[in-house]
Amino acid sequence: MTFEIRIQQEPYDLATEYHKLTGISKQIGAIVSFTGQVRDAPLVLEHYPGMAERQMGAILAEARQRWPLQGAIVVHRYGALTAGEPIVLVLTASSHRAEAFAAAEFLMDWLKTRAPFWKKSPEGWVNAEIKDDESSDRWLNI
Repeated sequence: MTFEIRIQQEPYDLATEYHKLTGISKQIGAIVSFTGQVRDAPLVLEHYPGMAERQMGAILAEARQRWPLQGAIVVHRYGALTAGEPIVLVLTASSHRAEAFAAAEFLMDWLKTRAPFWKKSPEGWVNAEIKDDESSDRWLNI
């Protein structure tokens, strides 16, 4: 099994990260990937070192308790990023697609609202959105 979290400035290579999950278990029937990227304008992403890694680890641990994952990789970038650059990668591997999709969605929802990252656009700090909290809260009773 492969479970990994990373916070880094440099870009990641999707194919390299995906390859880490292939072949780790003959039980894997699905690998789901999500890539979040910068939209219209450049962003500066900041994080709270140490705390961010601990929180990401706790979120991944929660996903592992909820779904029978064979592996997962979560990579979050920080620093100055331009439009079109990737910010976050979530890969989940499970025996069945439903679990892999649900775990990926859960990981992204909770990373968005519970991990200590902040975005600054050319107009200033980006505020949290109510829709993100609503997406995250739906996992509380499941």
